[in-house]
Amino acid sequence: MTESLDTTDWAILDELQRDGRIPFTELARRVNLSTSATTERVRRLESAGVITGYQAKVDLERTGHPVLAVVRLKYPGPGTRHEPLRRLLGERPEILECLRTTGDDCYVMKVAATSMAHLEEIVDELAEFGSTTTNLVLSRTLPFRGPGVPRERSEAPRL
Repeated sequence: MTESLDTTDWAILDELQRDGRIPFTELARRVNLSTSATTERVRRLESAGVITGYQAKVDLERTGHPVLAVVRLKYPGPGTRHEPLRRLLGERPEILECLRTTGDDCYVMKVAATSMAHLEEIVDELAEFGSTTTNLVLSRTLPFRGPGVPRERSEAPRL
């Protein structure tokens, strides 16, 4: 559907990524459409799978998870079963995100912990699957923001 997103669709996505609870009337005002046209566009973006859901942004420190780390995991090799790791990922809510990657590391994870000892416990569990490299996050220079209007095509053709 990327080819059918126009500037207004991108503006809607931008606003919803900033505030997923924005009323349709305010969203419509910000993107210069009627409320009904805006509602229709949002519904179309949802049904096309462009918008996959809405969620709250949570301050990790205020929830008692002041330690944020990136843990890279190198799995032993070809033929290794990944189900045990996937099971651990499901059991450990402290692992906020896990990406399967190419290159030396097979997985890159974002982990939130209550303390260094807690982080060490999680890393020790992950180390049972292969070698790990852990980097502590000092600050979020650019927090996750989602995609914006592509620079190379500010106006994509409508399908």
